[in-house]
Amino acid sequence: MEKERIIIGIDPGTNVMGYGILRVLDNKPQLMAMGVLQLNKFDNHYLRLNRIFERVLGLIDQYLPDEMAIEAPFFGKNVQSMLKLGRAQGVAMAAALSRDIPIAEYAPLKIKMSITGNGGASKEQVADMLKRMLHIPEENMLPQLDATDGLAAALCHFFQTNRPQSEKTYTSWKDYMAKNPGKVKK
Repeated sequence: MEKERIIIGIDPGTNVMGYGILRVLDNKPQLMAMGVLQLNKFDNHYLRLNRIFERVLGLIDQYLPDEMAIEAPFFGKNVQSMLKLGRAQGVAMAAALSRDIPIAEYAPLKIKMSITGNGGASKEQVADMLKRMLHIPEENMLPQLDATDGLAAALCHFFQTNRPQSEKTYTSWKDYMAKNPGKVKK
C-alpha cells in the first residue's frame, strides 16, 4: 500500500490568491479542495499579507499537506507590482516553513507546459485541462481562474516529483529518434 501524499498549490496574489489541494493515493492525484482568497476588501497591503499568512496556515492545519508548490513571480514591467507579488509569495512560503513543509517553486511557463503541453496556454486552457485530467464536475469549477492556477501548481509538482528518472536524456525529438532507432516506425 502506497503512502498518501497531499500537495497544496498556491497561486500568490495581492488581490486574489488561488489555492488547490491534491490528494495522491496509489499514484493517482485527486482534487481535495480549491478556492480563492479575496483580498480586495483590505486597503492596507500589510493587512493583505497578514490575511494570506493566516489563510495559508489555516489550509495547512486543515488539510495537513506534505509539500507546497507555489508559482514563482514572473518578471513583469511594473516593479512595484512585482515587489508586492514577491511579498505575497514570501508570506505564503513563511506559513509553510513555520509548519516544516517543503516548498517547490515553479515558473508560470513550467506549470502551463506540464498541464497543457503549451507554455503559452491561457488560464482557461489550463482550467479545462485540469477539469479533464482530475475529472472535476463542471459545477465544482470556480469562476476565478486563480483557483485552478493554484491547483495547476500542485499538479505540476506531482508530475515533476513523480516521474521515473531515466538515465538517458534527450534534447529534442530528433535526438530521441537518433538514440532510439528501433522505437521509431518509418
